[in-house]
Amino acid sequence: MGKSGKLTPRFAGPFEILERVGPVAYKLDLPSNLTGIHNVFHVSQLRKYHPDPSHVVNYYDLPIQSDLSYTEQPVQILDYQVRELRNKKIPQVKVLWRNQKVEEATWEREDEMRKKYPYLFT
Repeated sequence: MGKSGKLTPRFAGPFEILERVGPVAYKLDLPSNLTGIHNVFHVSQLRKYHPDPSHVVNYYDLPIQSDLSYTEQPVQILDYQVRELRNKKIPQVKVLWRNQKVEEATWEREDEMRKKYPYLFT
């Protein structure tokens, strides 16, 4: 089952712009594994690429399922906290996910993470 919402990648690419479609939309050259996604995007969904001669873009295909989702993998545990409710304490861990920045790390229940990803706790 894939993650959704804040764990989905914010941006993918870079992709070549094929043409301008109207005043605020662009048609992109998407790879074959993204055929289910419409290739015209509003400018608010695009980021400008600032070329840098020392920057080498490492593009790799994401394993996308038929419903256009993918399973995000955790990289490491960044922090630990115990959330206290009225009569219950819930241990949580802050998880850094692959393809995400540290600022986008999320708090997850420790017991669920131990079940799914025990290798993070060794």
